[in-house]
Amino acid sequence: MGPNVRAGLMDAFREAIRSGRLAPGTRLPSSRVLADDLGLGRNTVVRAYSELINEGWLTGRHGSGTEVAQRSAEQPAVRRAPRPPAAQQPLVHDLRPGWPNLSSFPRDEWVRAVKRTVTTAPFEAFGYADPHGRGELRDAIARYLARARGLRAQADNVVVCSGAAEGLRLVAAVLADAGVRTVAVEEFGLQTQRETLEKAGLDTVPLPVDADGAQLSALDDEPTPGAVLLTPSHQFPLGVALQSDRRAAVVDWARRRGALIIEDDYDGEFRYDRSPVGALQGLDHDRVIYLGTASKSLAPGLRLGWLVVPDQLVEPIVAQKGWAEETAGFVNQLAMTDFVESGAYDRHVRAMRSEYRRRLRQLVDVIGRHAPTAQVTGLAAGLHVVVEQPGRTGAELVRRAIREQLMVEPLDFFRHPGSTSGRDGVAVGFAAPSPSAWSAALDALVRVLR
Repeated sequence: MGPNVRAGLMDAFREAIRSGRLAPGTRLPSSRVLADDLGLGRNTVVRAYSELINEGWLTGRHGSGTEVAQRSAEQPAVRRAPRPPAAQQPLVHDLRPGWPNLSSFPRDEWVRAVKRTVTTAPFEAFGYADPHGRGELRDAIARYLARARGLRAQADNVVVCSGAAEGLRLVAAVLADAGVRTVAVEEFGLQTQRETLEKAGLDTVPLPVDADGAQLSALDDEPTPGAVLLTPSHQFPLGVALQSDRRAAVVDWARRRGALIIEDDYDGEFRYDRSPVGALQGLDHDRVIYLGTASKSLAPGLRLGWLVVPDQLVEPIVAQKGWAEETAGFVNQLAMTDFVESGAYDRHVRAMRSEYRRRLRQLVDVIGRHAPTAQVTGLAAGLHVVVEQPGRTGAELVRRAIREQLMVEPLDFFRHPGSTSGRDGVAVGFAAPSPSAWSAALDALVRVLR
């Protein structure tokens, strides 16, 4: 469902709350029940609930469901600037996890790459796209991943897709067709990924996460999962890396069980404490499906992602796409090829790594000086940290953030329904604000944590 459907649902909730038809404290149906009742996708309802929680209309806590906020009736719409029709977030300060700094997109170099490639592209490039992706890009990606992320990759094993979401959808469909019924996932992760698996008919079971990454003992429970989805280089959102003994153990499990590992390497290039942790795929290219994207390193709007898959899965993945399936346009594919081969991609990643490292240090320093009781974790890599504050729940921190016109995400938003973890806090990004907005966003965060 598109943003207009979600916006309409949210407007209906706001009006019902303003008018008193939904009184403070009213318990709302679960996202699954409401989606079924309205004939909507569950993700549409989940995102609507989440945004209404962030705006202060609703409250949500793990195990207690979603309710109308106690003070929601005191928040008339006239106090808020009207939301632009296509806007997703009306708040001033954007510290969402997982969002890169879009103002730093290398426009000039990208334009030059586009001009070079469009000028020299063969006529056939303007025709219908090969569902495998452009051969030039697949070759460039394979060589880059081998060099930068330690993959064992050949161009023939690379499938270009229009972002990580499409990549996981393709994988989920292939797993379901192969008879897989259950996929293990980390107990904290993207709701949209779990829903992608569930829409393909796959059940998900949560793996607890501790300081060493996902705990793998549940993989041998019955029924044994046929696959596991991991973020081993930088667990999302808790920020830990899967330790070496567990990396070896999950590969051994996959070999014993004939199972597959889906490795989501969403931000593996941004590590600050040491050299990047190599991709899990390097340990066994026959058992690991690698999922990569340019969304964090460049921009999500490019709609560029890639799968590196075992030999036997290349054609099933491509068959799921089909010749009519929408994929990244040839211009962006060829421009990305030029960007990688010219060294511009490496230069941009190095520049952004330096900028994000500087911001991370500022964030930790400011919180340490002004909110010393707050615990900040997940510092080694990525574009966000986790902040937990004794005596304050994640929902309370989100409400305080809303009052400061600041957007952060509660950990509950990422929690698997079957998780038993007691962790409660917020995920705070440090990449999204433009350089001119960064200082004000930090000040707003300090006011939230004081």
